Amino acid sequence: VGLAALFLSEHYGAPAMLFALLLGIAMSFLYEGTKCKEGIEFTACHILRVGVGLLGLRIAFGDLAALGWQTALLLVVAIASTIGLGIVLAKALGLKKRFGVLTGGAVGICGASAAMAIAAVLPDSKDKDRDTLLTIVGVTALSTVAMVMYPIVAGLLNLDPTQTSIFLGGTIHDVAQVVGAGYSVSEQTGDLATLTKLVRVAFLMPVVVCILLVLRMNLDKTSDAKAPGIPAFLIAFVVL
Repeated sequence: VGLAALFLSEHYGAPAMLFALLLGIAMSFLYEGTKCKEGIEFTACHILRVGVGLLGLRIAFGDLAALGWQTALLLVVAIASTIGLGIVLAKALGLKKRFGVLTGGAVGICGASAAMAIAAVLPDSKDKDRDTLLTIVGVTALSTVAMVMYPIVAGLLNLDPTQTSIFLGGTIHDVAQVVGAGYSVSEQTGDLATLTKLVRVAFLMPVVVCILLVLRMNLDKTSDAKAPGIPAFLIAFVVL
């Protein structure tokens, strides 16, 4: 399914994640009552975490320095406010705070990858898988729309190449869609938009660690449940 999604993405110019979701839905019967179930569960748990760890290979310290502290500060404020808004909206709609953290983190950092990384450290619950899937479908659909619409919006606002790059890299959910949107404007815009996006990806580790610390404090207060530790895949992310 993954290879087929990449093939379709390269030939039709749409996000690989979108094709993977559609193919995955079509093949979902393999999970029920077949010998594939154990392999799918292993992939969804262990291989997924390896993939999140490998995101660290996309980022270099030089990239963080190249954008300057003003852009970095802007991204910090944007990510924090997005997660905060997710929590506020979840409470307003009668949903759990952890759903707000999951959706806000996915929108604020790097789409489906962030959703899966954050879900991996949240406590297990009967709605966790459903919430994670809903979040992945939502951010994938929204980032696909943004990839098409945001370059048009940037043009209507008469943004210069640097402003356009920061706008695209700082707002579109997934890395692939930022690349698509940026290079549809110009090569220079594509390079800087991708760099801006990768700096957002770099905030994945600090955000997940903050979530873990909050979970530890809440568990200490409310129950004798085991507090989650720092997952190995996040340590790998930083090392890489």
